[in-house]
Amino acid sequence: MSEHRRATIRTIPQPSDLNVNGNIFGGWVLSQMDLAGADTASRLAQGAVATVAIEGMKFHRPIELGDVISIYTDIEKVGRTSVTVKIEVFAERGLERSLHQVTEGRYIFVAINKEGRPRPIKG
Repeated sequence: MSEHRRATIRTIPQPSDLNVNGNIFGGWVLSQMDLAGADTASRLAQGAVATVAIEGMKFHRPIELGDVISIYTDIEKVGRTSVTVKIEVFAERGLERSLHQVTEGRYIFVAINKEGRPRPIKG
């Protein structure tokens, strides 16, 4: 990961985000990834987008309470109405702030109009 890369979202999970095992609930990180991906896709689509698929999700290691989470997004593919966004999540852990990749996946978004129907992405 390039040190010059800018995170789409940086956040700190809270105790209310814990699962029964004491780690951060997977659904929490999925929702954060969806927010970051939608921000990136909507900027490219110049308007509203809807998530239509999540592909290739990998959970590399758990997110722990106290981790600082950085979510990075890259546009991988642009179709007529869709955008595929690669999303990587890293955790800064401990006082030394060691960096660990915790999750990655691909989210597919479709540009939508005011009626919620797919619309072409302006090129």
